[in-house]
Amino acid sequence: MWIGWIEFDLLLGDVHSLKEKRSVIRPILADLSRRTEAAAAEVGDHDLHRRARIGVSVVAAEAAHVRDVLDRADRLLAERPEITLLSAHRGLASSDD
Repeated sequence: MWIGWIEFDLLLGDVHSLKEKRSVIRPILADLSRRTEAAAAEVGDHDLHRRARIGVSVVAAEAAHVRDVLDRADRLLAERPEITLLSAHRGLASSDD
């Protein structure tokens, strides 16, 4: 079993409140979950209006499949015009570790 995760540091566009932040983040999380079939959640910077940390995780039998899903999530966020992707950090672990 392979477990992979990626954490994105995002700069949001013209956002001035936490309510506006939620209106930007919710569709991103839904799109990530739907298009990657992985778990996605806001995992940090909850109290900052223009910053967000989003995590995506996946479990699969093959490491290659995990990498493909994480690559897809990375591309999806990089293509979104309403955000700036500042960084992405990923990890990969085996149940045999």
